[in-house]
Amino acid sequence: MAKDADRVPASKKPSRAEARAAKQAEKARRRASSDPADMGRMRQIREAYRITHEHDPKLPFLLAAAFGIPATLGTVGGILLDQWFALPLLGLMVGLLLAMIVLVRRTKRATFIRYAGQAGSAEVALSMLPKKWISTPVVTANRHSDVVHRTLGPAGIVLIGEGEPGRLRQLLASEQRKHENVAFGVPVTTVVMGDRPNQVPLDQLTKHIQKLPKAIDAHQITEVRNRLRALDAVRPKVPVPKGPLPTSMRGARQGLRGR
Repeated sequence: MAKDADRVPASKKPSRAEARAAKQAEKARRRASSDPADMGRMRQIREAYRITHEHDPKLPFLLAAAFGIPATLGTVGGILLDQWFALPLLGLMVGLLLAMIVLVRRTKRATFIRYAGQAGSAEVALSMLPKKWISTPVVTANRHSDVVHRTLGPAGIVLIGEGEPGRLRQLLASEQRKHENVAFGVPVTTVVMGDRPNQVPLDQLTKHIQKLPKAIDAHQITEVRNRLRALDAVRPKVPVPKGPLPTSMRGARQGLRGR
């Protein structure tokens, strides 16, 4: 009887034509989507190349050199050493690997060039952190569009300020106190992003955060994350400034590095 009750009436089941139409509609949506989650690996690579080439005219030549030199050396070595299969194949594989490395690095460089100076650009650097870092863009902001971002990882809590240094000092100090009240001994580090003395440039922000000394383990990150959710739940609605939302570029980079 229970099995009969769980059965879906035949009249409510989609027909084959309806199922086929739904499948085609989903395929069309994914093709038209700019969300990296809807892209296959090859489309992510093409998207990374397209966006990077807009800001990096040298990209085709660098990729050609990265692939062509090992492939040529492998082919020539195969001819000279009578290794007609192994060495050319090795050259092709090394060439593909080097080309991918070049593309990822130039994509990263082009991203910083594209978003440098824009409000909210620290989000670009935070998106490049490994998965063990949990980032929250714009945890607070003021009417002058000075913002504070947050990331949580092995170094503890890191607060990143963007905006006018004088106003940021007070904003960061306030956020640091709030986070220390719920962190219970976990370090809370503040960083001001910018190109002035004692500031961290956009293109160095990711490295700067990763080089901070390790302070907590993975299980502690989960505990602190839950406390931060409680802190964020009682905040007033943040007036989020209009900043970069580099979803296509970020997704392409994540796809290239297997995230």
